[in-house]
Amino acid sequence: MIRVNSTAADRFDAGRFEASRDRLASLAYRLLGSAADAEDVVQDAFLHWQAADRRRIRVPEAWLTKVVTNLCLDRLRSARARRERAVGAWLPEPLLDGDPMLGPADTFEQRESVSLAVLTLMERLSPVERAVYLLREAFSHSHAEIAEILDITESASQQHLHRSRRRVAAARRRGGDVDPATARRIVEEFLAAASSGRTDRLAALLTDDAIAISDNAGLTGTLLRYDTPERIAAVARAGFKPTPAKQRLAGGVSALHYALVNGAPAILFVPGDRVVGAVTFDLADGRIATVRGIAAPARLARLAEAWRRSEPATPPLIARW
Repeated sequence: MIRVNSTAADRFDAGRFEASRDRLASLAYRLLGSAADAEDVVQDAFLHWQAADRRRIRVPEAWLTKVVTNLCLDRLRSARARRERAVGAWLPEPLLDGDPMLGPADTFEQRESVSLAVLTLMERLSPVERAVYLLREAFSHSHAEIAEILDITESASQQHLHRSRRRVAAARRRGGDVDPATARRIVEEFLAAASSGRTDRLAALLTDDAIAISDNAGLTGTLLRYDTPERIAAVARAGFKPTPAKQRLAGGVSALHYALVNGAPAILFVPGDRVVGAVTFDLADGRIATVRGIAAPARLARLAEAWRRSEPATPPLIARW
């Protein structure tokens, strides 16, 4: 009888897990909207993988998908999650484009499923509806596979998908893939208008039903929300006006960089090589439909680290702010 060296076998099994890590992290991020929580879930899944009798696991990728999905659902159902994700108090964690946690992004459905807009809409779904929607739309699992992952029937999977698609469609704002050059031009016009104090031009760049949301740098337990073009323009003008107090809070003079965050255009506030704020934009019909201001340090941790390791592709929009 041939004996396999246990250390070599463990290394082989660890390698099989690592080959699935990015896909598992992407699934967990889509389900939870938090990179930090996604990383914790993937680490928990690795511990389950190590503890399992791996000789009895016929399809490791399917087994790991089931473990990660159900670990995420446990978190979503917890009392702590319900408190932290209360309506009006939660925004998804933004990620810089190129982050492996955002993949796959080959189809419109996959790209849309990781947008900040859809990650926010996921909060309207039950945990099971959310899992069915993402497993089907973003990862192309069959209803038979989803039924196995979630321990439900294929018929139930189909019903959950129908309900979740209907609810997402009802809440989804206009939009879709936007030409990159057009997206950048609109954001540059927004910044120019905000910096110059031209609130009339700012309001004209917004859709009639535009909204703006800010996490207030995590200083309060609720989000700040503005929902008329005139009010958003006034708030943007105040927010983009540099002051000594803002520079002190940022830790110095910032450069304002254009970037793509979760597939959408964004402005990053960067003193030195640290990202201390992000303003993201959802576009619709050539105008801005949603503005999100994100400055809570915990919510920017992974994006800031990715930016620190990267080289900006273009000069800053404003070198000294």
